[in-house]
Amino acid sequence: MDRQIRIRAGDVELLGELYQNEMADNIWSSLPLEGKVRTWGDEIYFPAGVEEGAGEKRAEVKVGELGYWDQGEAFCLFFGPTPSSRGSEPRAASPIVVFGEVKEGLEDLKSLSGGEEIRVERAN
Repeated sequence: MDRQIRIRAGDVELLGELYQNEMADNIWSSLPLEGKVRTWGDEIYFPAGVEEGAGEKRAEVKVGELGYWDQGEAFCLFFGPTPSSRGSEPRAASPIVVFGEVKEGLEDLKSLSGGEEIRVERAN
């Protein structure tokens, strides 16, 4: 099943796709999600309060990947290095469950600052 999501924050709008795992299922069934942007290096995240589900769990992620950080119950979007990075690739503060990705428009995320409203919803 093709599960596309729309992420809106400030003047930024991105399209993403959810993977096929339990965490993605939990996110999909909880949409829409809303919160206030928080930043950590080139990571946008916000508390989402979704129950953690199974999926690949790792700290090293790719640019554009979406993950769920259980310690903060947060929806995370990585678009560049974070304070935990060892180079130019993103790295989460601790292992996250990876559940999807955004492929285009990531450079626009640099314009966002903490506190802006963010909404994640179904795009299809």
